[in-house]
Amino acid sequence: MSKSLDTENAVVTRYSAAAQAVEPALCCPVDYNADYLKVIPSEVIERDYGCGDPSKYVRPGETVLDLGSGGGKICFIASQVVGESGRVIGVDMNDEMLALARKSQPVVAQAIGYDNIKFCKGRIQDMAVDRDAVDRYLQSSPVVDEASLRRLESFIANERRENPMIPDRSVDVVVSNCVLNLVDSAEKQSLFSEIYRVLKNGGRAVISDIVADQVVPKHLQQDATLWSGCISGALRDEDFVRAFEQAGFHGVEIVVMQPEPWQVVEGIEFRSATVIAYKADASREPNAACEDKVMYRGPFASVRDDEGNEYRRAEMTTVGSDAAAVLAGEPYASHFIRVPAKPQTPASGLPVANQPQTYQMQIASNASSGGSDSCCDNGGCC
Repeated sequence: MSKSLDTENAVVTRYSAAAQAVEPALCCPVDYNADYLKVIPSEVIERDYGCGDPSKYVRPGETVLDLGSGGGKICFIASQVVGESGRVIGVDMNDEMLALARKSQPVVAQAIGYDNIKFCKGRIQDMAVDRDAVDRYLQSSPVVDEASLRRLESFIANERRENPMIPDRSVDVVVSNCVLNLVDSAEKQSLFSEIYRVLKNGGRAVISDIVADQVVPKHLQQDATLWSGCISGALRDEDFVRAFEQAGFHGVEIVVMQPEPWQVVEGIEFRSATVIAYKADASREPNAACEDKVMYRGPFASVRDDEGNEYRRAEMTTVGSDAAAVLAGEPYASHFIRVPAKPQTPASGLPVANQPQTYQMQIASNASSGGSDSCCDNGGCC
């Protein structure tokens, strides 16, 4: 029986070396805003191994989490975009890359006049555990036998429970640049679940990564050079999108797809893609006593949402007010017109019967159209 590739060790080994000397093979050409690059040390820019620019989708004042932050380039760009009122967190497991980022942090802070970045050591598929804290523990309490191993395990479990590195629902937007593909296949589901966990209700993930046009065969996944080179760990493009859906995201969009492949291996095309996915606002429960109407603007004759509900162009469709709130928020707002209606509760107080299936959408958004919701404002529901 052949031994499986230790993907994490392959990645750590290659990127540790790439932190010391530039490795062009890890780069996919990307155009960044030159104004943001002026304050970033050249050694960070030279050792940036990305395939997209998720920072262009970040907004002022937000809390941003960068997965696999490496030398810190995306963090340093995002720091300038969010401004002094915003916050940026970078998570990486590679000591050499973290050292480069932390060494550059005061240089960037002095240039822009504030420091709103924190670099953390951790595994992006398990962001509850602060690996810097684990390192500090091991310095004073090394593992020398089974008993000391149990004490370490107890420490980690307590840290995960009482002092998570990235708490639940604590960030507005998660970004990542060509890193998700490096996570072992067996842990990718945990990775997408972690992204969902740390996002605030109504938050979003903006992920640039390498995708494949076919499922990558097992023999390529066992190649350490291809895996650490952001190739054989790539998901098929439709599987990449489906992974967000399975984690609970809605409104998943492919906003950038590289037209020409970056690499072709055994006839499989690998190219860069950037995806935006939204987390529902789970704070509101559907209420069958409220309904609104929405109209799909076009340009298609009709569209279906993730729940299978159909909206025809220029036709009013009755939906629950919570579903209407979703369609009035990102990323749907530009495609729908919302017409709030009054609550319809019969004298018996029972929910209105025969509500259309569109009401059953189990997603909601804290973004609204900006107008008042007649159902909520009159105290009838919500």
